Amino acid sequence: MFTIKKLTLALIAAGIGCSAFAADIKLGAAEALSGPAAKYGIAIKNGLTLAADEINAKGGVNGNKLTLVIEDEQGKKEEAINVFKKLIFQDKVLMVFGPTLSNSAFAADPIAVASKVVVFGTSNTADGISAMGATVFRNSVMEADVLPVTTKAAVKHFGIKKVAVVYGNDDAFTKSGYDVFKTTLDAQKIQITATETYAKGDVDFKAQLTKIKATNPDAIVCSCLAEEAANIILQTRTLGMKQPFIGGNGFNSPKLFEIAKDAADNTVMGSPWSSENLTPTNKAFIAAYKARFNADPDQFAAQAYDAIHIVADALKKVKLTGALDKDRLALAEALPAVKLDGATGAFAFSRATGKDGKPAGYDADQDAIVNIAKGGKFVLLK
Repeated sequence: MFTIKKLTLALIAAGIGCSAFAADIKLGAAEALSGPAAKYGIAIKNGLTLAADEINAKGGVNGNKLTLVIEDEQGKKEEAINVFKKLIFQDKVLMVFGPTLSNSAFAADPIAVASKVVVFGTSNTADGISAMGATVFRNSVMEADVLPVTTKAAVKHFGIKKVAVVYGNDDAFTKSGYDVFKTTLDAQKIQITATETYAKGDVDFKAQLTKIKATNPDAIVCSCLAEEAANIILQTRTLGMKQPFIGGNGFNSPKLFEIAKDAADNTVMGSPWSSENLTPTNKAFIAAYKARFNADPDQFAAQAYDAIHIVADALKKVKLTGALDKDRLALAEALPAVKLDGATGAFAFSRATGKDGKPAGYDADQDAIVNIAKGGKFVLLK
């Protein structure tokens, strides 16, 4: 069994020997490495690891080595809170990546905010994440920015006039996605024929889908994570339903096709990343990821990979003092100015507004790419 302790030691040992560096810069990561969300968390861990090793192989940041301290938060709010406390107060990391799910971010991010520590989400897209405080950053593009573009493209491609909606009503990500979809569909004057919900862990959706089938929609809008989405797609096909699906970036996982296979064809999904984006940076990332992990990368690996490079760029402008509070603050002050041409394309931060109307954390300022599933993979929708 490859334990988290062994994983941490392996990451510390990766790259150039410690003697080649002036000091270690400890970066924490709280990710779901077990449980249902591991399909995202492991890809994130891989993206973080690949980027850190590449940077270290080129001499690190200003002669300092990036050391990842990765912990499994299991995709659970309580575990995310415990892991954040460990990383910040015991391991004394400079900053924290994660957690994997938006639900967990709402629970754990306030710990980092209260401690004035940068928390960097690479997969949190629910509305309100960055509103929690000035040290909350994310390079995951909000559903509010992606879903209107995705829906408009799908409506045009398929000539959609009416849709049914299904979503998970007990998860921050899927509930936020539903809220955005509803606003978007109203704005684009698309009729909603039915709205059905499910709870996390459900595997039988036939009751909801039978009701949806009776309304004969042109497409099905699904604010779901990949595993539930795949099972919903399969069950619509067993009911003789052939409608295309429209989804958020929760669909953007190999798990969708592992379960649904070709049944997922004609699913439309928006994302800041595509394997078909053939920029030199993305081509190099895909090749390096395949060589290292013997698997294809996904959006979550790409965003994590870019996140390390964003932090490294900020750290190049920071003179580390060894005084942890000062160094944490210096990183928070340097990050907003970073601009990057990464695996996900051109990236910059935009300032978010808190619930009190005052400036808060930082969101991704990045365009969405619309993809469609064909033959068991996503390709660009043209």
